[in-house]
Amino acid sequence: MTENELSYGIRGCIFNVYNNLGPALLESAYEAALEFELHQNGLCFARQVGLPMVYGSIKLDIGYRIDLLVEHKVIIEVKSVETLLDVHHKQVITYLKLSGLKLGLLVNFNVDDISKSIFRKVNGL
Repeated sequence: MTENELSYGIRGCIFNVYNNLGPALLESAYEAALEFELHQNGLCFARQVGLPMVYGSIKLDIGYRIDLLVEHKVIIEVKSVETLLDVHHKQVITYLKLSGLKLGLLVNFNVDDISKSIFRKVNGL
């Protein structure tokens, strides 16, 4: 599947989680529920994937973690905050750059309308 095809399927999973749980839970609850939905939809994923940073000629494993990595192609960053900040958007872009991947989704579950809180981020490589 392409990143766009995966994104479409992932959005469906996000909607299912939100419709079943609603807003105001912890990020870890949404992440676990999203993991269940991804599995139900036959998508390969990994949770809390370590992301090293390469600086110059050295590789630094300094504790960055991707919430969910789907099919080794799409990063999902899960939030449950009152307001997404610019730094949340920049975090996904930075993860894309560090990983060399093309597509990331930032989703904030603590909202009244989930359709307005899923943001696609693309790495210009």
